[in-house]
Amino acid sequence: MGSSRRSFMKLSAEAAALLAVAPLACSRANRMVAPGLGEGTGWEPGYLALERSGELAARAERLWGMLASCELCARRCGVNRLAGETGVCSSTSRLKVHGAAPHFGEEPPLVGRRGSGTIFFSNCNLLCCYCQNWEINHRGDGSFLAIEALAEMMLELQQRGCHNINVVTPTHVVPHIVQAVRQAIPRGLRLPLVYNTGGYDNPEVIALLAGIVDIYLPDFKYQDGEAAARYSAGARDYPEVAAAVIREMHRQVGVLEVDERGVARRGLLIRHLVLPHNLAGTDRFVRWVAAELGPETAVNIMSQYRPEYRAVDIPELSRRLTPEEWRQALTWAREAGLTNLV
Repeated sequence: MGSSRRSFMKLSAEAAALLAVAPLACSRANRMVAPGLGEGTGWEPGYLALERSGELAARAERLWGMLASCELCARRCGVNRLAGETGVCSSTSRLKVHGAAPHFGEEPPLVGRRGSGTIFFSNCNLLCCYCQNWEINHRGDGSFLAIEALAEMMLELQQRGCHNINVVTPTHVVPHIVQAVRQAIPRGLRLPLVYNTGGYDNPEVIALLAGIVDIYLPDFKYQDGEAAARYSAGARDYPEVAAAVIREMHRQVGVLEVDERGVARRGLLIRHLVLPHNLAGTDRFVRWVAAELGPETAVNIMSQYRPEYRAVDIPELSRRLTPEEWRQALTWAREAGLTNLV
C-alpha cells in the first residue's frame, strides 16, 4: 500500500500509545463532530443513512455470515473461519490489527492538514513477493482485538482530527469493519470511510459496500495474468478481478470529490505502482483508465518501488526503477489523456 516499512514502523510506535488511550478517548469522541464535516455542512458519510434505515445492520449480518464459507476475496477459499479454519490470508474470524495512527504519507487529498486516520490490519490475501510491509501482511504481526476496540480506534482517530478513517488491507476483515462502524456511529463517528485495498476483492462484496464506503482507494497492480501469478501468490485472474472491482467502485462513488479545503470526501482514487521492465503494464493501465472510467479519474502513479522481501532474489524485480522508466510512465499517462494525476 502507500506506507513504506520505515514510515510504518514509526506509525506503529504511535499506535501503541493509541491502543492504550483509546477507551478513555471515546468519552471525548462521543461529543465530537469531525472538523469541516457533519453539522451545518450538508454532507454526511453514507453509512449514517444506511444505519438509520436499518440497511447497515442487514449488510453487517450478511457479511458476517460469509465467514462460515469465506468468499470475501477473489480467492474464494470457502473455509469456515468461524470454526477457526484459515485460507490463503491465514485469518480466522478473530480480528487482528497491527496499528492505527494519523498518517501523513498518503495522497494529499486524503492527508489534508491533519492526516489520514489509518488502521493497518494484519495478514493479506495477495501476498506479493515484493511487499514493503511484509512483516504485517505475510508474517501477520499484530494484536488480536475485539470489534469494540476497533470502533474505539475509529473514534480516537476522529478525536485526533484525522480527515477520514482509512482501513488498510481490509478485504479479509470487511465484516469486522462494518460491525465496528455500526458500534461507533452512536458514539459520534462522522468521518468518511476509505477502503484501501490491493484490488483482489470479490465484486459481490464490494457491491454490498455501496453506501458504506465513501472513498475507494484500490491498487491496480498488473495488466498481465502471468505477472500476477508469479508475483502475487498465483493470483492469475488479478487483472480481470481488479478491473471488475474498480468498475463497481466507480459506479458507486464516481470521480473523486474534495471539499473547500481540498480534502477528499467521496470518490475513487486508483493507485498503480510502476515496476521495473514495465512488468505492471503501466502503458495498458493508463489507457484502460481513460477508456473505461474517463480521463478525469484520479490516479496515483507511484514511483517508490524497491526490492523488498523476496524480490531481491527475483532478477527482474531486484532493482529500483530507473529515471527513464519513471519518465516513460508519466509520458504514457499524458498520452492516454489522464488529467487528474494525484
